Amino acid sequence: MNEHEKINYVEFPASNIQATQAFFETAFHWSFQKYGPDYIAFSNQGIDGGFFKSELKSSSEHGAALIVLYSHDLKATQANIERAGGIIVKPIFSFPGGCRFHFTEPSGNELAVWSDITV
Repeated sequence: MNEHEKINYVEFPASNIQATQAFFETAFHWSFQKYGPDYIAFSNQGIDGGFFKSELKSSSEHGAALIVLYSHDLKATQANIERAGGIIVKPIFSFPGGCRFHFTEPSGNELAVWSDITV
C-alpha cells in the first residue's frame, strides 16, 4: 500500500543485472519484473524496489544506506547467500538486540542480514 510520505521504493545499481537477478532468485526466492535490458523490479520483499544498469555499487563504507534483511536462522541464510554466489564481507557479529552479517551480491552491492535470535 502506498502511504503518504513513507518510504515506498528502493533502487540499487547493478553492473550485471542478470547475475544480480539470479542471485536474489536463488538465495531468497525473489521474483522480478523485467522493464527492458537495463531495469528489473522486485515486489513483496518488505519494500518494493529495483535494479538499474550502472557500474556503481552501494556500500556502507562509502556512505550508502545499508539495507538490512531479517532472518529467523542467520546461519542458514548465510549458507544460502554463499551457495548463490554472495560474498560475506563482515562475518556474524553481535550487537545489542541480536546478531548480523554483511554480504555483497554479484554486482557488488552490500546488504546485511540480522536476527534477534543469537547464534
